[in-house]
Amino acid sequence: MTRPLADLMRPSTIDEIVGQTDLLGENGFVRRMVETNNLSNLILWGPPGCGKTTIARALANSIDMDFVPMSAVFSGTADIKKAMDAARMNRDIGRNTILFIDEIHRFNKTQQDTLLPYLEDGTVVFVGATTENPSFNLNNALLSRCHIGVLKPLSTADLLVLIERAEKFLNKKLPLTKDAKTYLAKMADGDARFLLNTIEYIAGANFKKNLSEEELDKAIQKRAPMSDKSGDEHYNLISAVHKSLRSSDTDAALYWVARMMTSGQDPKYILRRLTRFAMEDVGLADPNAMQIALSAWQIYERMGSPEGDIAITELVIYLATAPKSISAYKAQSASYKTAQETGSLMPPKNILNAPTKMMKNLGYGNGYVYDPETESGCSGQNCFPEEMQRVSFYKPVERGFEREIKKRFEYWNSFRKKN
Repeated sequence: MTRPLADLMRPSTIDEIVGQTDLLGENGFVRRMVETNNLSNLILWGPPGCGKTTIARALANSIDMDFVPMSAVFSGTADIKKAMDAARMNRDIGRNTILFIDEIHRFNKTQQDTLLPYLEDGTVVFVGATTENPSFNLNNALLSRCHIGVLKPLSTADLLVLIERAEKFLNKKLPLTKDAKTYLAKMADGDARFLLNTIEYIAGANFKKNLSEEELDKAIQKRAPMSDKSGDEHYNLISAVHKSLRSSDTDAALYWVARMMTSGQDPKYILRRLTRFAMEDVGLADPNAMQIALSAWQIYERMGSPEGDIAITELVIYLATAPKSISAYKAQSASYKTAQETGSLMPPKNILNAPTKMMKNLGYGNGYVYDPETESGCSGQNCFPEEMQRVSFYKPVERGFEREIKKRFEYWNSFRKKN
């Protein structure tokens, strides 16, 4: 074959495409566009190998439009203008054009803005493909002129259909047991391109017998779990870690951390976020959480992987099973807000030091009570500015160690109420 199997088997119409029923099913808006012969500008957002380019090409074939592909990695403003000039000439002779730009999120603001007038006057129907969240990576002006189509990774059932199609296309059975075919579909992890590239290798590798799951596992390289260091998947995974910990779902938290670790995420980044969780979400319900987080971080830095990985696992289990309280976090937010609103109020004179005679004459330190010398250890004296009403920022909860803190609070507040 002179072209990859994935390219040779690319569907030519939307009816031939496997999966993506939300867009291409009976009531899917992309199918409605085709059936009404009324295409709109479109952004296709989804992971690699889910069919973004295939859908764009199938749209052009289904409505008999010229298809002009372009990659934002290799193209610039001059290439856009050339394509638009050709599209205008096409329109003059009664032909319509689909301009497909892959990796559209790689265009900068100026390049994206270059497209706008051509979308406005209908020179082309624009279809962009991106693996990144459009709301973060595309201009609002461009987004406002496009429908957003969200694509999902293909299911195992979808990929098994592709395996059957590949066998018919190649006119040969793959040297795999039934279970091994299912294993191959799962191994592809929703990526049709990876699946078809792997099939192409298996079909030409001249295996002498049908491979079992274990033999297939040894014979081919597994697809790395989908992840990145700074994009959507990175933040999706760490969000899943945080939400699982907050829900005290220990097993789910372990799973999402494992996903991050096995996909090459930086363990130190994970540890930093776990330490933040210990401060913000566990808080004073278990003050030991911060120390354990810092200890796990230090252990990992000293030992590295794989020995230090167990410190991360133990920290995840500790945080997931710990009582949770955001009372300190809320107290910080409330106190910062009040501090900004009240400006530069002076502390009350009774809690100010008076190192000079003049300051003593001005009343600095007058009425100060040294609390440790009182019978109860608490004087109840006012420490807020005299011009300001007392505000309650910290409100401990009835969980974990904060139960004890709440008892102390109630004890101290009883003295303040007397003053």
